[in-house]
Amino acid sequence: MSELIVGIDLGTTNSEVAAFVGGEVRVLGPGERKILPSVVGISPSGELLVGESARNQHRVYPERTVRSIKRRMGTAEKVDLGDKQFSPSEISSLILRELVEWAHKSLGQRPEKAVITVPAYFSDAQRNATREAGALAGLDVVRILNEPTAASLAYGYGEGKRHTAMVYDLGGGTFDVSIVTMEGDITEVLASHGNNHLGGDDFDDLLAGRLAQEFEQRHGVFVTKYPSAKARLWWAAEEAKKRLSFEPYVKIREEALVMDGGKPLHLEVEISREEYEQMIQPLVETTFDSVSKALRDSGKSPGDLDAILLVGGSTRTPLVSSLLRRHCDLEPRQDVHPDLCVALGAGVMASRLSGQHVDRVLVDVSPYSFGVAYLGDRGGFPYPHCYKPIVQRNTPLPLTRTERFYTTHPEQTTVEVRVFQGEDEDALKNVPVGDFRISGLAESKGEDLNEVLCRMRLDLDGILEVTAIEKQTGKSKQITIAKALEAKSEKEIAEARSRLQEIYGSRMEEDEEGLWDIEQVATEEVSPERAPSLPSDLAGEADQLLSKARTLLGSMHPDDREETIDLIERITNAMREGDVEEYKSAAHSLSELIFFVGGKE
Repeated sequence: MSELIVGIDLGTTNSEVAAFVGGEVRVLGPGERKILPSVVGISPSGELLVGESARNQHRVYPERTVRSIKRRMGTAEKVDLGDKQFSPSEISSLILRELVEWAHKSLGQRPEKAVITVPAYFSDAQRNATREAGALAGLDVVRILNEPTAASLAYGYGEGKRHTAMVYDLGGGTFDVSIVTMEGDITEVLASHGNNHLGGDDFDDLLAGRLAQEFEQRHGVFVTKYPSAKARLWWAAEEAKKRLSFEPYVKIREEALVMDGGKPLHLEVEISREEYEQMIQPLVETTFDSVSKALRDSGKSPGDLDAILLVGGSTRTPLVSSLLRRHCDLEPRQDVHPDLCVALGAGVMASRLSGQHVDRVLVDVSPYSFGVAYLGDRGGFPYPHCYKPIVQRNTPLPLTRTERFYTTHPEQTTVEVRVFQGEDEDALKNVPVGDFRISGLAESKGEDLNEVLCRMRLDLDGILEVTAIEKQTGKSKQITIAKALEAKSEKEIAEARSRLQEIYGSRMEEDEEGLWDIEQVATEEVSPERAPSLPSDLAGEADQLLSKARTLLGSMHPDDREETIDLIERITNAMREGDVEEYKSAAHSLSELIFFVGGKE
């Protein structure tokens, strides 16, 4: 029996543990939970809290909770926790102990040895502090592994001939970029650069500041005077940041954020992806100073790179990929889960050290891009067959992505949605996979155009769901495309193009009534409330709740309507995926909102 060695990503925001199980490297955890928030707390009753429970406490007792301790590793700084003080290594050891318990319960054996990853830019003091944390957790740290090296092991890029890659790692609290060469089992780091105090936490700080400013303008109250309210804003900002990676808008609502003279003051604001990306762009652009230095130190240029490997949850922000494409003229790869990538790589190294033969991590990705056709500009002329990918190829499955589009004129009440598979900017050169029409859109006022959200969901079984949603009213249509990932024969492609060409050709002279600055899809009326994914008692409850909510939509204040539509989407998605906890959370919020709206009438 081979020796048990686990791989651990001790992260600023989240941590994970991985090991060789059932012939492959897997991230371990209780049930579906594989990510442990790197948060430690002491409850008012004196109970030690680690992970999600500590994260939840931080909103109420921030003074009894510690987060982002990785940023203090290697310093002599002490942190207060309850009525005691701890070193950064001691706090980190508590996180490591929890991960050891996760591994113990998953494997039936308590690990005593580990590979622990650190940013390539970590100093000797920070590396020694990490070893100390491992020792305090009862672990023999057999290897301190650079995160970019771990990432390259997870991707398995470089098998066969020699390749050069950039590992761009933007996590919760640290950033580093490394230029590496990979050949077979050997990964060599040529140069690294970075910033140990730049990451998603800083993005959260900016967004939380924006929310605090909004609250002050509405109520004349400074949230920073209230530690609990300040903590709630920070966590709301973090959740909003995650959603803005995949959605064009997010609605943030914090009830009774502050009590002023016995009166509850609420926060309600909508943030767009554009506004968020404008906030963080100066920070993201500073990372390219490190990119340039790493390339220069390695003696390489962007043209020498075979790949850009994205690591860290903050790389999900579309702005990051966009700027990397602009700077390096290369499409970044994110086909290994960015939050789990480093842990999986550490697991690969740990498995090899324990005598297991592991080539790379196996992941399910979409081999194709999927998108929609829209009315755009081509060669200075309007062209109704421009193509906008919504799902990018090599994205890990399952996935959900949403993009925003507009109608072409205020009176437009019908939109054609046409779905394609492929990479060409001309939709007609890609493979058509479906189309549908959404009618009865509300006529917009003045020169305003209607906003339509196009959402694509692709699961592990290759089932693609495309939904078009009018943002103002919540009216939606959907198509389900089975076997979307199966390669189509030339005959199937020709038949689909012929069928669709007949449809498109008959509409070319409709003065563009059915076109939009949006994508186009295939459709049936959405009736997700009848989905059988939830227990029957909850499904019946959901039917009544959704019916009541949709009945009230027309009489609601625009702000309430927006939130109701968001909650309806959350509930229908939860029903479709059988996520009971998410359903209960969204249903509770929707019930409260309906009660609130009813009370105003």
